[in-house]
Amino acid sequence: MLLAFDTATPQVSVALYDDTDVVAELVSERAMNHGEQLAPLIDRVLRTVSAERHDLTAVAVGAGPGPFTGLRVGLVTARTLGYALEIPVYAVCTLDVLAVEAVETGAVTGPFTVATDARRKEVYLATYSDSGERLTGPVVDKPATLATDGPVVGEGALLYPDAFPTAVGPGRPSAGWLARTVAEERAELLDAEPLYLRRPDAVARPAR
Repeated sequence: MLLAFDTATPQVSVALYDDTDVVAELVSERAMNHGEQLAPLIDRVLRTVSAERHDLTAVAVGAGPGPFTGLRVGLVTARTLGYALEIPVYAVCTLDVLAVEAVETGAVTGPFTVATDARRKEVYLATYSDSGERLTGPVVDKPATLATDGPVVGEGALLYPDAFPTAVGPGRPSAGWLARTVAEERAELLDAEPLYLRRPDAVARPAR
């Protein structure tokens, strides 16, 4: 059984995938506070199908790009579970997961863009073929710099309609679709390391 979770947005999403499809999925009721919400959501989704952690055979985690704190919570949890249970851990670019969902649900029929909220009035963005293969990115920049009239999946299009007037498909990543993406190898599988595109806000002061 594959456990999947994404913490690359203010929302925490957790899902379980058996040999055929997603059997349970939960989404946090509150934004942020990833460290407080992830572990209880994992326990709840396991109880939903009367499973235990030792029933897990692999872990899938969203690698971002996203906020530093959220990504650290998700990736450290994934690596810890993988080490403790001696099971593999797979990471996927969060934008790729949104792309797979958009293609599989018919939200897009041609080439498209995925844009998510990067805060600081910026977006994380990547472009995709009609089959969901990533063509460029991910990058981080101002919406006006990356503006397009083509179809745009993700919360970035909803936040910045002037730059992305054609919003389609899902807004935030789903752990269920992350699980499907890994199980069906629909995107590049990465090491469980955070996909950072810029330096953190808080850095240590250099020694005098």
